[in-house]
Amino acid sequence: MPGEIQQINVKPRTKGEHGLPKKRVDSALVTRAGIEGDFNVYRHEERQDDPDQALLIMPIETIRELNSEGWPIKPGDLGENFTTSGIPYKAFGVGKSFGVGRVRFQITKACDPCDNLFLLRYVGVSRGPDFLRVMNGRRGWYAKVLEEGQVKTGDRLTEESTASASD
Repeated sequence: MPGEIQQINVKPRTKGEHGLPKKRVDSALVTRAGIEGDFNVYRHEERQDDPDQALLIMPIETIRELNSEGWPIKPGDLGENFTTSGIPYKAFGVGKSFGVGRVRFQITKACDPCDNLFLLRYVGVSRGPDFLRVMNGRRGWYAKVLEEGQVKTGDRLTEESTASASD
């Protein structure tokens, strides 16, 4: 099932800020550490730059579902690096590998909702607990980078066969 990279999102290291929301860029270098120029406090300080959390993937279809439920989420708001289109949320499962250009990545685990989502202006502390419940089971997918390279908006995203997914 082919899809595409609808948006690439990064947030540079900014003292006192967390890794969301991220801002759109047209292209990016993807390394084993993640997207060059992107910084996530939690990933760095709490997870010691765990390579299994180098990327965060979120389908635009899930964002649209959340929009239809009254949450005004935009691509990048949830801290995802790649906002994808054409591949449903459940098609990204642990162990599945995907290719985009020369880049290959493998899904390592589902991202659990956390209190950092309260930082979004339309969530806040008062709506935070409701938003965490809404996000449970659809917060995005962490991935490790198997092959590095350049990615640009609009690049084709494909699931790779299991035989070629090992690293």
